[in-house]
Amino acid sequence: MKKIISTDKAPAAIGPYSQAVEVNGLVYTSGVIPVDPATGNIPEGSVAQARQAFTNMKNLVEAAGSSMDKVLKTTVFIKEMNDFAAINEVYAEFFPEPYPARSCVEVARLPKDVMLEIEVIAEK
Repeated sequence: MKKIISTDKAPAAIGPYSQAVEVNGLVYTSGVIPVDPATGNIPEGSVAQARQAFTNMKNLVEAAGSSMDKVLKTTVFIKEMNDFAAINEVYAEFFPEPYPARSCVEVARLPKDVMLEIEVIAEK
């Protein structure tokens, strides 16, 4: 059975999709961007945006009854591959060892012209 996950501690969906869906003990999130859900503001710079996006993701995963140490797979979309090392440093603050599997790709553009977006699959 599919369960829809929603929280006001992560940015609301800006289209026809759910923030996350739980199926058979797994949580699948939509892409999360670095929008402060309380203010709608987007921080300046890749490090601040990474910190906000990963905080939003942490809040969403926890709203689903899971945690960052139960994340199995992440996909990180970044606007500028030159930010890879800086984003990795922030990533390591949020995802404990052993790290989840990950893909990281550079993209031409992201919603609201942010610098990164992340989606995850986590165990419940």
